[in-house]
Amino acid sequence: MRKTSLLFYGCILLAAYCLLSLTGCKKKEVKTTTEKVINVQVQPAVKKSLKPFIEAVGTLNPYEEVIISTEVDGIVKDVRVDEGFLVSKGQILAMIDETDYNLEVKRSEAALKQAEATLSNTKIEYQRKEALHKEQLVTQQQFDDVLTRLSLADADVERAKASLSLAKQKLLKTMIYSPLSGSVKEKKVEKGNFVKNGSPLFTIIHSNPIKLNFTVTEKDVGKLRVGQDVLFNIDAFPDKEFKGKLKTIYPSLEENTRTLQVEAQVPNQNGLLKPGFFTHVTLYTGAERSTIVVPDISLLYERDKIKIFVVEGDRAKERFVRIGQKYKLNSGVREFAEIIEGIKEGELVVTVGQQNLFEGAKVNVAR
Repeated sequence: MRKTSLLFYGCILLAAYCLLSLTGCKKKEVKTTTEKVINVQVQPAVKKSLKPFIEAVGTLNPYEEVIISTEVDGIVKDVRVDEGFLVSKGQILAMIDETDYNLEVKRSEAALKQAEATLSNTKIEYQRKEALHKEQLVTQQQFDDVLTRLSLADADVERAKASLSLAKQKLLKTMIYSPLSGSVKEKKVEKGNFVKNGSPLFTIIHSNPIKLNFTVTEKDVGKLRVGQDVLFNIDAFPDKEFKGKLKTIYPSLEENTRTLQVEAQVPNQNGLLKPGFFTHVTLYTGAERSTIVVPDISLLYERDKIKIFVVEGDRAKERFVRIGQKYKLNSGVREFAEIIEGIKEGELVVTVGQQNLFEGAKVNVAR
């Protein structure tokens, strides 16, 4: 009887063990793998009418710059301007002591009067000798002598006139005038200084309009035309865009850099633009053309290839593209790349999350 009970309990335990084993196997069979979904943001590829352009860096320079030097020796009597002063054409900048030059004018005037008096007396004598010579009352030698003295007296008068004119010119040059309207860039003289003929005194610049000088690469030279629009920005006014016109295309390239120097002319009525400013230049080289653009941040670079991802349904598709120029649309800060080949207008381009994608990946487009 006891053996029968033990056998009965053993069978029950064995059955329970088998039941638990079967249940565990079923649970393992239920476990499955879930596909990963990648969150992305997209933006449609759009078609825009845009102008082709060249980008460069440049520098602003004065439209005119002159160094004003003295043409006479002397002590500086007065200086009427300083650095930064605005001056007009013909304005007096400085004066040199004119005392010695006034005396020279007076001496020359006296010399001229003396020469004119001598000439007048010689003319009277000539007229008298001429009448006597006709009546053969004076010798030929006497007549020739007075004729010679008349010529010399006339020459003395002309020489005295020239000396007086030169003295007056030197007197005038004791006043230093500005030859153009502009501003004083540099002052190199002070009141009381002794200056010699040729000593530089001031540098005057004219900056309205102002020149914009920059270079373009050899491959872009054929796109240049006088009169093309030139837009540029400067760091001092990051929110402003300035505009000028291409005025000069230099005749030869720089041999070392293989670049060509060009020059634009820019209005500067308010004086915001200063010579020496560094500029970021955009030169438009043609008429508007229709082109597809996508945000620059959507591009992925793989060595010499460029690709983007587009969304079709709930899947990511890999596209290799060929790009052209880059643009900033509507004066924004985000750049857009021109797509020459590889994508169509309206396709949804991944702009956020593309680094995690692969061909055929399942995506969720975030709104």
